[in-house]
Amino acid sequence: MKRYFLMLLTVTMAAIWVNARTLVVYYSYTENVHKIVTALSGQIEADVVRIQPAEKGLDYEANNYAIGSAQIAAIRNNPDDAASYPAIDAVDVNLADYDCIIIGAPLWWSQMAAPLQTFLFQHGAEMAGKHIGLIVSSASSGISGVEADAKRLIPGGDFFSPSLWIRSAQTSNASSLLSQWLKDINYDAVTGIEDVADNAPVYYTVYSLGGTLIGRNMTSIDNLEKGLYVVNGKKIFLLR
Repeated sequence: MKRYFLMLLTVTMAAIWVNARTLVVYYSYTENVHKIVTALSGQIEADVVRIQPAEKGLDYEANNYAIGSAQIAAIRNNPDDAASYPAIDAVDVNLADYDCIIIGAPLWWSQMAAPLQTFLFQHGAEMAGKHIGLIVSSASSGISGVEADAKRLIPGGDFFSPSLWIRSAQTSNASSLLSQWLKDINYDAVTGIEDVADNAPVYYTVYSLGGTLIGRNMTSIDNLEKGLYVVNGKKIFLLR
């Protein structure tokens, strides 16, 4: 067995690797997503940020979740207007420090919870070229609307597939569901240096630091110019 790093030494350029870092960003009102993120934190190394509405003490459950329904309707009507999104507490995080971002999202009326949409509206452009994972909690409805919101708000994101849907009744089983999902998206291979078999093909997904896709499923990085890139979720500096 050869280390993946050693295989990179066979190319015509030297590569200086910086380990990928993961950030988990989530919003939780009923605490279901909080429990899921707690279980996830026990399985991966990641920094965690919880989004909080700026207006405190709101009873989202009152009148059949009327507040949340109105917030979602405002975003649907004017998704490009910052005023459509509810205010949230300031978040002190430098997204440039992370190569992978996992989003923990409750589902509201088939959409992503409004406070989390606010964060992504404000910072989604900074996530271009990064690996994006999506975990959705809902009672029963499908998650396609939440996936669409995430891709609208992070248009340059490199999304893991599939997203993970954990129904409310499955929250107590989140640990095993998360473990399988991390395997399904090949999380360890994307965010760390992994053993690969001798002579096994290695494929590269390459972005510029600005988030422009340079190539996907590339079998070689020999033709890249000298510079700093995001390759398979890691920042590398290539030297001729």
